[in-house]
Amino acid sequence: MTTAADSLDFSLTARAAKRVAYLIEQEGGAQDGGKGLMLRVSVSGGGCSGFQYGFSFDDTVNPDDRTFERDGVTTVVDETSLELLNGAQVDFVEDLGGASFQIKNPNATSSCGCGSSFAI
Repeated sequence: MTTAADSLDFSLTARAAKRVAYLIEQEGGAQDGGKGLMLRVSVSGGGCSGFQYGFSFDDTVNPDDRTFERDGVTTVVDETSLELLNGAQVDFVEDLGGASFQIKNPNATSSCGCGSSFAI
């Protein structure tokens, strides 16, 4: 039986997966090279547009989490955040202004100038 949660989708681009893999390796340092760490993407209330994106490293998958894999990198998103991120994609962009992760979220009706918060 397929549930609504089964049809929710989220992804990283190849550039984002490569950068996350590098950051995980740096985060793990000499200990274990970051093995077991995953990128956690979340949405919380706040920011200048109503909701804000959160990024962190985590080594735990909770019962209400969904995992997504790309090029050896695991991304974890809780089901509540995933409802707001359904169909979204994280990219890593480098340009003259700097380097950053950007979320292309088809559910956002507007976002702030820096791209870290959004409205639906």
